[in-house]
Amino acid sequence: MFDLTISIRDGGLGAACASVLDGLPEWFGIPEANADYSEAAERERGVVAIDAEGVVVGLCTIVRHSPASAEIHLLAVRRPWHRRGVGSALVDSAEAHLAADGVRFLQVKTLSSASPDENYARTRRFYEGVGFVVLEEFPELWDPSNPAVQMIKALSG
Repeated sequence: MFDLTISIRDGGLGAACASVLDGLPEWFGIPEANADYSEAAERERGVVAIDAEGVVVGLCTIVRHSPASAEIHLLAVRRPWHRRGVGSALVDSAEAHLAADGVRFLQVKTLSSASPDENYARTRRFYEGVGFVVLEEFPELWDPSNPAVQMIKALSG
């Protein structure tokens, strides 16, 4: 499939996160939000995909909300690696790590289908493809022009 190393990291991914997000303005075009994502990647546990040259090609940050639940706070993959299984590998690794630690539910929030943005329609299809289902719509969680949807997946442990 690909020649990447997938590993769990306890923070320290802020600079790598900023670099990945810079190349994905259709999804990550709000500078303040990108700074927040990078700060979270610096302090939170995450999963990282690194190529043979040592370049981070994708990352997933995880926030634990309780002993039984966690959230994918961010999932981003460099454009040349899209549709090559990197995102799925990151999610699979996160799920295995979390399930082994007793987490029963994993959630993610993304832009709702109430928005016509095709990039986020692809994002929702990706999450559905790896087993997430819509739990709830939040029309004003972020702001009315960015309606949110919460998706959830039960983990097997």
